[in-house]
Amino acid sequence: MRNRTLGTTGPTVSTLGLGAMGMSALYGEADRAESLATIHAALDADITLIDTGDFYGMGHNEMLIGEALRSAGANRDKALVSVKFGALRGPGGEWLGYDGRPAAVKNFASYSLQRLGTDHIDIYRIARVDPAVPIEETVGAIADLVQAGHVRHIGLSEVGAGTLRRAAATAPISDLQIEYSLISRGIEDEILPTARELGIGVTAYGVLSRGLISGHFTRDRQLAAHDFRAMSPRFQGENLDHNLALVEALRKIAEQKGVSVAQTAIAWVLAQGEDIVPLIGSRTRERLGEALGALDVRFDAADLAAIETAVPAGAAAGNRYPDAQMGHLDSEREH
Repeated sequence: MRNRTLGTTGPTVSTLGLGAMGMSALYGEADRAESLATIHAALDADITLIDTGDFYGMGHNEMLIGEALRSAGANRDKALVSVKFGALRGPGGEWLGYDGRPAAVKNFASYSLQRLGTDHIDIYRIARVDPAVPIEETVGAIADLVQAGHVRHIGLSEVGAGTLRRAAATAPISDLQIEYSLISRGIEDEILPTARELGIGVTAYGVLSRGLISGHFTRDRQLAAHDFRAMSPRFQGENLDHNLALVEALRKIAEQKGVSVAQTAIAWVLAQGEDIVPLIGSRTRERLGEALGALDVRFDAADLAAIETAVPAGAAAGNRYPDAQMGHLDSEREH
């Protein structure tokens, strides 16, 4: 697998990264044995970047990754683990806000190190900006952890261009993790150009829009009550019908190329720049294998124009998150 470098200060990572969240939370039940096997298969395929959050399953995801890495044998040294912190949740899974205070940053890190079973975190980032704490203070605390050897690189997540500049003026930032896909392209106007100006890489999550543009999601699919998509505006009523029509338009292009819809969507993100690393949320080895096939897809100018016509920027119906969660986004960030 080819590699990409996360910005001018970040590590060299695989062309694709594995987002492990769905193995623990928000997308229905997951099979533990299959999750572990999928992480091992990703490492076997030279996927080195594994992304998690300390609030995914309230620590479950970090412990799962820790278990997978302990049993990974010679592949253990390949893995670079990215951790998001700061999201506060209650016993029932409810969201309680974000905490970016320096003392909290260091406290969260100490628990993550224990759950992961490692002496350092490769990339550490607050999940969303804490509106009560200047980003300079939060990033400064991570910089302290870097100096102490507990963290290797500083990342950010879901921030706007102004916040990105302030953070980069405080300490070197390796990458910005942010949603980016064919139907979530809001970063193209200001955020992506700013990241490129500052030499900051992008790790793109949601490249299949939580399965919506994977080619596998159907109108009659029944979602569990605790599945995020049961509340997501893009998966509701007429919005879903509209968005699945976009998928069918994309499917025609994929079939002409002899590849799957998911491979087409992932390959489109890959084609947007060498400084972008798509995070794939595969929960099974079968889906992982399909995603890896995107690495062999090549688009010419005509292909990209056809995709743009089928799924133009701004074509999706519905916001990325339910209204109740909009307040947790950086005020500079599009919804």
